[in-house]
Amino acid sequence: MPILGSIIKKAYELRNAPVEFRQKRLNPRAAQKKQLIHLMRRAQFTAFGEHFNFDEILSDQDVLKSFKEKVPVSDYNSMYKNWWYRALNGEAYVSWPGRVKYFALSSGTSESSSKHIPVTAEMLSSIKRASVRQLVSASKYKFPVQFYEKGILMIGGSTHLQFNGTYYAGDLSGITTANIPFWFQHFYKPGKRISKAPDWETKLRDMVLKAPSWDIGVIVGVPAWVQILIERIIKTYKVKTIHDIWPNLTVYVHSGVSFAPYVKTFEKLFGKPMLYSESYLASEGYIAYQNGFETKTMQLIVDNGIYYEFIPFNDANFDSEGNMVENPQTLTLEEVEDNKEYALLMSTNAGAWRYLIGDTIKFTNTERCEIVITGRTKHYLSICGEHLSQENMNRAVEMLQEELDIEVPEFTVTGIRYESLFAHKWYLGTDNKIDPELAAKKIDEYLCQLNDDYMVERLEAIKDVFVEVLPVKTFYDYMKELGKEGSANKFPRVIKGQRHDDWEAWLRKRNNTN
Repeated sequence: MPILGSIIKKAYELRNAPVEFRQKRLNPRAAQKKQLIHLMRRAQFTAFGEHFNFDEILSDQDVLKSFKEKVPVSDYNSMYKNWWYRALNGEAYVSWPGRVKYFALSSGTSESSSKHIPVTAEMLSSIKRASVRQLVSASKYKFPVQFYEKGILMIGGSTHLQFNGTYYAGDLSGITTANIPFWFQHFYKPGKRISKAPDWETKLRDMVLKAPSWDIGVIVGVPAWVQILIERIIKTYKVKTIHDIWPNLTVYVHSGVSFAPYVKTFEKLFGKPMLYSESYLASEGYIAYQNGFETKTMQLIVDNGIYYEFIPFNDANFDSEGNMVENPQTLTLEEVEDNKEYALLMSTNAGAWRYLIGDTIKFTNTERCEIVITGRTKHYLSICGEHLSQENMNRAVEMLQEELDIEVPEFTVTGIRYESLFAHKWYLGTDNKIDPELAAKKIDEYLCQLNDDYMVERLEAIKDVFVEVLPVKTFYDYMKELGKEGSANKFPRVIKGQRHDDWEAWLRKRNNTN
């Protein structure tokens, strides 16, 4: 159907023109102020808005300053305990107008119990808008007309949502997929029937069976589960690469975790060069996306239902476990600087207010609002002041892969007491044969190059570095054991406390059983 591709391509191009024009003219700081004012006006008659006197804040000359002074910083526990539990019980106008119909279930990668994050109609509209913008940005590249007719495989959560009497609950990707626009359903794969499957194994089996009948141009999903699907298809149909099944596959959109550790593995699964694009869609909203394939940074979306603030990620604002202090320093978009790490606060059109989502980011260009995700507030190690970030860890693993020519798509790290001091223990997920002592030595060298604090503490307090090499499947089997297979679930890059104890106990049990 070449005519269909021509129509869609032209529609993208026509839509891209005003989008690019708007982006060039957009003043991010002014846009952010406009977003905050709009959000408060919409929510001023809610219980939250009345409690914090949104009407008075809106009448102040400096709205941003007044908002900062009168509305407290919150995390999930405080928002849920004080407000969101009321919305869960069916109460309307709690922290956003109307009654909340959907709640996204999210445990992040650090919590054991599920969080219920409100998802409003306005938030769904914002996500759709941002998704279309990212698709539209692809029209800048000279894809053939036929590309616009290909299927888009979205590997997300089940669209079979739990109904609790007053609301539906499920994975955000399942909620958004259940609400995709009618015009997109022609391209969407795996389709309504398969997407309703409640468990990953059923969905995986059905996708593998249907794979030869699909003509896929784009894949969207978390790298670990996309990798498992592609490997299963290749094995089932006894082909060399996924392009033997999907010759028109061109773009992979990844999210949720750094793609660097997966690159070498994915390159072996593909039969031709691929274009990689990153998106930043959290349970609280669509935050940023990669606006072009030539860059590895993402552009913060500043005019689409979210107002951002930034907490400098340092010892003054967070304790050694990554918990936020009571009154942290907060900055506006106008006050942030390049190459400094910040924890992200968001006020959204789903009724989150000055809400800590738990991610840390770094601006690579404040003028263009370009960012990279550096990790999680609780996914860094600082047991003795080494301030080891997830960004450092990802880069060290990437360097290890390059030097030893191996693939390490999964890993996690913990800090332990060792003799009278401390040590780091790395669990590397790889199917290559590597010497654990050599891997530990190399990782230690890389981190000393990447992080001055680590280099100092390595001499003073970190007595040793240990590595345990595990098959990649071990990580996925553990996720299955926890009921966190597929969807947006990721294995934590840092594992602490009880989570680490449970992981170690499971490994010992597994070794004794095998």
